[in-house]
Amino acid sequence: MTAPAAPTAPRAGLCADRVVAVTGGGRGLGRAHALAFAAEGARVVVNDLGVAPDGAGIRTGDSGGPARAVVEEILAAGGEAVVHGGDIATAAGAAALVATALDAFGRLDTLVNNAGFLRDRMLVNLDEDDWDAVVRVHLRGHFLPLKYAAAHWRAETKAGRTPVARVINTSSGAGLLGSVGQGNYAAAKAGIVALTLVAAAELGRYGVHVNALAPAARTRMTEQTFAEAMAAPGEGEFDAMAPANVSPLVVWLGSAASEGVTGRVFEAEAGRITVMEGWRPGPTEDRGARRSPAEAGETVRRLLADAEKPGQVYGAS
Repeated sequence: MTAPAAPTAPRAGLCADRVVAVTGGGRGLGRAHALAFAAEGARVVVNDLGVAPDGAGIRTGDSGGPARAVVEEILAAGGEAVVHGGDIATAAGAAALVATALDAFGRLDTLVNNAGFLRDRMLVNLDEDDWDAVVRVHLRGHFLPLKYAAAHWRAETKAGRTPVARVINTSSGAGLLGSVGQGNYAAAKAGIVALTLVAAAELGRYGVHVNALAPAARTRMTEQTFAEAMAAPGEGEFDAMAPANVSPLVVWLGSAASEGVTGRVFEAEAGRITVMEGWRPGPTEDRGARRSPAEAGETVRRLLADAEKPGQVYGAS
């Protein structure tokens, strides 16, 4: 663990003196979030294993790698940050993430769950290992840090110190609409939305707000899968796919200023922020008696005629 640099002046900004942990904070969106929080006065725990886009490779741990580079960048700008190199999809790694924040800075205020990777395959070619690996890093990698952070905040509340705590989970458009060739990733990201709703309902009593974000930005995961859409712009043009475009919303959701906003899902891309409205009852018909299969089918046809069209799955023809 790296000791934080001593502050040279009172901290200022939207997140002044808040302590924020960002998983997958070494590159892409996570890096942008960590830098943006630090710029707004937060003390940041940067977690990253330093693996390849498919999760393979040597894990760099605390000794170096992309998380270390982000921490050095924050320190060079006069901020405070430490590295956490543990695997947050394990109980030990997730518990250590919370412990690192408490040991280094004495508190934890905001958790940004962002770590993940891709192993894209069409369903008929998707093997169990690739399914398990992607679900593990995205879904389990959200659940365990959330669990240990929530346990800390519950203990604080029971001790009479109700926190102003925030959790921002990272879903995806694939989790909201589906994405061809990404059944494992889409299922995990959809699960993150459900986890967010449950956590928001359970943890509000402990001063915890939980929201989810479906971002669109240029990262190692997207620049190959959606190469044309993620291409960098020409000189002087607005870079709509820059990860930093997403971070202002994440920082606001991670601040005390977001009081009262919980259990919500947002899309963020370029200069656009959208409140996503999920499953809710549409057309319905109750006849007060059992239908035959044919009658059920006739009812469904009538209801679908009045229903909104579903969003198109990404990559569907």
